[in-house]
Amino acid sequence: DCTQEALSARARALTYETAHGSFQTPMFMPVGTSATVKGVTVGQLRDLQSHVVLANTYHLSLRPGADVVEQAGGVHRFMSYDGPMLTDSGGFQVFSLADTLKLDNDGLTFRSIYDGTKVRWTPEANMAIQQQLGADIAMQLDQCAPYPAEKAFVARAVDLSANWARRCLAAHDRPDQTLFGIVQGGMHLDLRLESVRRLREIEDESLIGGGRRFGGFGIGGYSVGEDHDIMFETLGQVANALPEDRPRYLMGVGNPTTLVRAVREGVDMFDCVLPTRTARMGTAFSSTGRMNMRNAKYTRDFGPLDPACTCPTCQNHSRSYIRHLVKQNEMLGGILLSVHNLHYLLDLMRRAREAVLANSYEEFYGAWMASPAAKDY
Repeated sequence: DCTQEALSARARALTYETAHGSFQTPMFMPVGTSATVKGVTVGQLRDLQSHVVLANTYHLSLRPGADVVEQAGGVHRFMSYDGPMLTDSGGFQVFSLADTLKLDNDGLTFRSIYDGTKVRWTPEANMAIQQQLGADIAMQLDQCAPYPAEKAFVARAVDLSANWARRCLAAHDRPDQTLFGIVQGGMHLDLRLESVRRLREIEDESLIGGGRRFGGFGIGGYSVGEDHDIMFETLGQVANALPEDRPRYLMGVGNPTTLVRAVREGVDMFDCVLPTRTARMGTAFSSTGRMNMRNAKYTRDFGPLDPACTCPTCQNHSRSYIRHLVKQNEMLGGILLSVHNLHYLLDLMRRAREAVLANSYEEFYGAWMASPAAKDY
């Protein structure tokens, strides 16, 4: 169930109920690709008040295998996380391995990155795997077109994704799990709107036949190499063509300024590996912009990482110490920075939600865009 609590211009505040509790939007989802957010414990995720954790169907289906996760009691019990979870279909990972991929109307065939085993996925097979994993939200199998790509290629991806969406919706029958459809169409507004039209038509047909509707909608195929300004030429119109009564999820985006801008366009949910990946590289998000903790200027800087931040890293450790850890390649450096960067995005979305509830999102947006941090993201 989804409830819209407030609207500030086009920015929205929703509450969404799942079998493992509710989450509130706007919100950012930490990525736990293999049922683990790299460098961050489940206890730390709870302390950070993370709402939803994302896991990856491609990786979990190959290792340890969907049957192992199912036997453990599902992905929640497997990783001992009791909050809401989402599994993406793994389609993005498959299509990024184009040299091993064979695509046809019925599905796709690829080789495992782990042992080279040939794997065949149809939409129905992918739904069966995600239902075995048991996350609260599953994503349809779709084709994500690269950037740049010929319009005819993108149009074909839209058609294939729509056909697979219909099959995924028909095959998905786990009652404690909802299914999101995915909008494709590259940077072409007409193809994006056609993708939305097809998804709405598919669920209308399903409901007439006594079936289910989509629980929400992913917006895929953005942030695949294009400048984000190009994305924003169409994102708002795409988001607002989707139903108002369900979440809109911009997939694979974690740049702080992009999140703030996308919320303004009516987007509710985000995920990305950016906060933890950049943390492992020694980079910290901050209220003044990105900080390269390898920089010598932090050697004798005994102040907090970000004085404006209330995360455990900033409350307990100095820039000098974190630089020392990073320079020594100590794993604790990446852990502390991962906790900080995740807190940064989670807190940013909490503040965005507060602004929507106060009907002051335009003021929040203007203040962010005028801040030093916005210029560095």
